[in-house]
Parts: sequence; structure tokens; C-alpha cells
Amino acid sequence: MGRPAWMGAASRNNEKGMHVSKILHITRRNDWEESVSSGYYAPASLDAEGFIHCSTFAQTVETANRYFPNQQGLVLLCIDTAKTDAKVKYEGPAGVQDPRTELLFPHIYGPLNLSAVVRVAEFAPNKHGKFQLPAEFAHDQTVTA
Repeated sequence: MGRPAWMGAASRNNEKGMHVSKILHITRRNDWEESVSSGYYAPASLDAEGFIHCSTFAQTVETANRYFPNQQGLVLLCIDTAKTDAKVKYEGPAGVQDPRTELLFPHIYGPLNLSAVVRVAEFAPNKHGKFQLPAEFAHDQTVTA
């Protein structure tokens, strides 16, 4: 039996030729916990848009503050792109309202196999409703040429 179409060889280089070995995804804790028993994480955006929205470490805080202000009950998934079954592509922002058109964001084109998730951390805003990258992710920011 063949692999599903979404399980192709992954393209893990952004258009600037940088290899980003770890990317981040923001999700609700309940959505993440529900996926654990299935072995794959497949949020609503996968059905609606055909991919899972992710960010680089440098993009995550701005993305969180733009799209998740004051939201509680979130977790941050740290994903090792070398372990994803689905293809990872770097593309411009998917949101028409997103002014960050010069940036390329990692998108995962298929369900995320849980074995590619190397860390899960609580991701809560501060008392002003703003996010900061958890300190435990400081050493995971791996980028190579």
C-alpha cells in the first residue's frame, strides 16, 4: 500500500536557502491533547486551507500577538522538520490582512505526525495580553546555511 499524497519528500529550505531544523505552531491545549490518541495532529486549517500554519522562532511572538491576543489555554509545539512526514514549504503569509508580505512562513502540507513534535510548552500571555517566547525554547533555534 502506497503512502498518502501528503506524505511526500519534504522541502525544508526557505527561499533564501536557509535550513530551519525546528519550527513552531501555536494551538489550543485541548486540540493538541485530542490529537495524541490518533498519532497525528490535523487542525481545522488543514481542511480549510490545505496546510498547518507554523512560524520560525523569530516570527512566533509577532504571530501570537497578532492572531491570539489575550488568549488562554494555548500551547506551543516545537516541530523538528527533519522528522515530519508531510511536506514543509516556506511561503508568504496566508492571511490577506497580514502585512508581513516580505516574510516566508513554514506551512506543513498534511497532518503532523506526533513523532516530529519534540517539545510542547504552555504559551500564556503576560498580564498585558502579550506573548513572549518561553525561555525553554532559547536553545532550540537551530538554523544552518
